[in-house]
Amino acid sequence: MTVAIRPAVLADVPVILRFVRELAEYERAADKVVATETLLADALFAQQPAAYAVVAEVDGVPVGMALYFFNFSTWTGWRGLYLEDLYVTPDARGSGVGGALLTHLAGIAVARGCTRFEWAVLDWNAPAIAFYLSKGAEPMNEWRTYRVSGDALTRLAEGA
Repeated sequence: MTVAIRPAVLADVPVILRFVRELAEYERAADKVVATETLLADALFAQQPAAYAVVAEVDGVPVGMALYFFNFSTWTGWRGLYLEDLYVTPDARGSGVGGALLTHLAGIAVARGCTRFEWAVLDWNAPAIAFYLSKGAEPMNEWRTYRVSGDALTRLAEGA
């Protein structure tokens, strides 16, 4: 089986959204997905994209995707690549698709001068954690992620 990875195109938006929904279902958060094809198309293909995506195919059939964006480290003075979502269909798992996606993104990171390639994983997702560790990833256990959203975000923006 040969895995081909290519940049996403506008016509991929429906399959990307399907993969996002399948990932959210796997992560026990299907009810949290409010993205639409229009929102994803704008985020990925606007004049100044908010994010980028690549699609993994086997025999021309999409079997996975990775959605990423660039961030910046004040400590290093360089940009980083942040992997927002990595998804491989259940039938394609264990066949090298996930590894090929990570390798592809690492290549983008190196080519763009990034000094970091980071992502988050749910603490209960043992298969993903084992996979990432096997690729040389190191957990950042001393860091905690915080989020402000919804009404709390509005209140914070209003100075409350």
